[in-house]
Amino acid sequence: MISKISGCPWWWEDGHENKVIGVVVSVVVAVLVASWYVIRRSRCNRELQLPPGPRGLPLVGNLLSLEADLHVYFAKLAKVYGPIMKLQMGRKCCVVVSSSSLAKEVLRDQDATFANRDALISTLVFTYGGIDIVWSPSNPEWRTLRKICTQELLSHTNLDSCYALRRKEVRQTVRDLYHHKIDTPVNVGVQVFVTILNVMMSMLWGGTLQGEERTRVGGEFQQMFNAMIEVASKPNVSDLFPVLRWFDIQGIERQSKMLLGWMERIFDSVIDQHMKMDKANQAHKESKDFLQCLLKLVEQQDAKTHITMTQLKALLMDMVVAGTDTTSTTLEWVMAEMMQKPETMRKAQEELKEVVGMNNMVEESHLSKLQYLDAVVKETLRLHPPGPLLIPRRPSSSSTIGGYTVPKVATVFCNVWEMHRDPEVWDEPLDFQPERFLTSDLEKYDYRGNNFNYLPFGSGRRVCVGIPLAERMITYVLASLLHSFEWRLPEGTKLDLTEKFGIVLRKSTPLVAIPTPRLLNLELYN
Repeated sequence: MISKISGCPWWWEDGHENKVIGVVVSVVVAVLVASWYVIRRSRCNRELQLPPGPRGLPLVGNLLSLEADLHVYFAKLAKVYGPIMKLQMGRKCCVVVSSSSLAKEVLRDQDATFANRDALISTLVFTYGGIDIVWSPSNPEWRTLRKICTQELLSHTNLDSCYALRRKEVRQTVRDLYHHKIDTPVNVGVQVFVTILNVMMSMLWGGTLQGEERTRVGGEFQQMFNAMIEVASKPNVSDLFPVLRWFDIQGIERQSKMLLGWMERIFDSVIDQHMKMDKANQAHKESKDFLQCLLKLVEQQDAKTHITMTQLKALLMDMVVAGTDTTSTTLEWVMAEMMQKPETMRKAQEELKEVVGMNNMVEESHLSKLQYLDAVVKETLRLHPPGPLLIPRRPSSSSTIGGYTVPKVATVFCNVWEMHRDPEVWDEPLDFQPERFLTSDLEKYDYRGNNFNYLPFGSGRRVCVGIPLAERMITYVLASLLHSFEWRLPEGTKLDLTEKFGIVLRKSTPLVAIPTPRLLNLELYN
């Protein structure tokens, strides 16, 4: 009978009958093992009461069905499986929460359990093994760093003390636009990125770099920064299958280490120059930069505030990367939304005219009076939160959310993009309506995560530590651009508001607009 089998010539060698039997036995064993695995996994899921979700394939799980815009894909699935669901991405068990009530359970009620991060290999490399503010586990070292940031660097007193640095850079942007780019198309995203990068560098080490050296370092940072974002945004098979990390199949870990080395050389150069500055001149500086404050903490022996030089570099990395990209991206979205609705821009400029005056430049002291502009920024962050899924969390122990078990090994996402568009919470949620934030209970929509219907910067103990700085920078730069210039689209241009998912939610196509002078006193542009 066996001799009549055709189509499989590789069987018919010496001992072919034994080989056939061996193949059949192997197939049967494989089927039995796979069946046992499926049954065991199904029984385990029932016992644990894991969240519902789409059925995946063996080994790869749901990877093959994922879409590029994960936040939109998760929102679609939530309509089928509910506000909490489970997906299997390779070896990673991912739980997605899409309602404000369940987000509250994760971010507030069980904040301590969900306070750890699930870091990618690239982010671990960029942050020296996750010892920074963003990716560090919730431990005493992280609490020390956070305390330093909130009390030493980002306190209102310290932010006020370095206002002159921010003012100088924003005024320089206005001058550059007036003298070199009036009535010509401007890539708004690139322009605000350079502005924010210059502001951040000025605040980080404003008194250290001058002239051409400052331009050179700024250019190097922009080049390295873009490369880091590109590497960190690539799907990495070693993240999904940790057993393969040693092989670094895609070379992402190797690329990350190379980029970190370049960034470190920039940091080391700036730190070295800063430490060599004449102490007498340093003492007479009008404005303190962040690096000056951090170096003092490295030198002092107080265990409560002492940090290492490596931790210092990790903090600098956070501020340069997170502080620049999220702020500049938000500014581009604000400008795009207002150009889509010219009436909104007109109202914002009328408010600026009334508060600031057409013969004056915007100062940070004006910001608290710009209520409509504040509402415009809040509405932009509602529709386009910088991190649509927030930074993923990993529970320190198995927990129960919404009646379902979230395993200790799970990666937990909060889809705030979907929450901000919930029709049960927001009237006409897809429309850009800043007026919705001009209500008597305006204070409930702050950025601190106290209202779980509105979480652009997260909530709980891992809420974004840079909120005080982001608030000032976004509104100050935006107000200066709107007050100093009129903006229009190039002839025949159609505005595109589609999104591109990534570490930060960016516009899929850059915003290009043409500025013209708006102020009555042209001397203000000099």
